[in-house]
Amino acid sequence: MPIIRQSSYPGAPRYLFNGHLQTVVPSLLRKVEGVVYERERFTLSDGDFVDIDWIDKSSKKLVVLTHGLEGDSHRHYMKGTAKLFAQHGWDVLAWNCRSCSGEMNRAFRLYNHGEIGDISEVINHAICTKNYERVVLVGYSMGGNIALKYAGVQGRNMPDIIRGVAAFSAPTNLKTSAQLLDLPSNRLYRERFMKKLVKKMAHKAALHPGKIDLNNLQKVKVWKDFDDFFSAPINGYRDANDFYEQASAANFIKDIKVPVLICNAQNDPILNEDCVPKSLAEKHDLIFVETPKTGGHVGFLVKNDEYTWAERRALEFLNPRS
Repeated sequence: MPIIRQSSYPGAPRYLFNGHLQTVVPSLLRKVEGVVYERERFTLSDGDFVDIDWIDKSSKKLVVLTHGLEGDSHRHYMKGTAKLFAQHGWDVLAWNCRSCSGEMNRAFRLYNHGEIGDISEVINHAICTKNYERVVLVGYSMGGNIALKYAGVQGRNMPDIIRGVAAFSAPTNLKTSAQLLDLPSNRLYRERFMKKLVKKMAHKAALHPGKIDLNNLQKVKVWKDFDDFFSAPINGYRDANDFYEQASAANFIKDIKVPVLICNAQNDPILNEDCVPKSLAEKHDLIFVETPKTGGHVGFLVKNDEYTWAERRALEFLNPRS
């Protein structure tokens, strides 16, 4: 019954007194210095590309980092995790989903919460390129869902050297998460995500004339509408409900065969209990669930600490014990 009843998170600094502040302040203001990546453009099996950012410590251990919706390898949580793991002797692979590295991908499709083919190719590329003995995955928000779904779908077929997954603020139930974005209190997050995604749809429509009807943007009233008109068809799903069903990690993690840590704050403004698989964890020896009372969405700041609690918790959970 690996539910962690008492989280080790000490709580946010006092001035961050609610989940919104704990989410927004680190996203806008936190800076992580001293991270220098080496970029590799990796060609996928369909001829498209993703950009991979490496920190090479000539290690036998590799951490693979996956960012959130409309994020990239330079988001504060990605750089913080990369810096901390590198300081402890790990190689780092921080990959950018299609269209997220500053250059639009070539194929008609984009990335999405349920896309695990790309992360599978990236991981296999890393394993074949370098002589690693231990590989672990860390994902934030959408990236947490991707990492968890990958581990669940792969099950016993996952490469033996992959030893664990840590996911923070993961929307493992996408239908519920989409509904929460429509709440008036979450207007800031909805508009921020939507502005970026609409811009990408316009770019993609220009690259692939006739394939996207931008007039449908006028029909978008709730987040599900956007997924029906855009997210689902561009990524090969029938509609939004099919997308939510196939992409939600909650539908696959029962088959996970490596230790996984799922950490969602109780005051996360855009996630709720539907994204925390407590009933499954109670009967699954490898699924560890930790739900700090505070932390917001991909926040988890700690007073007078360079690193967030999530970054230190990921290292604690995934670093091999001597």
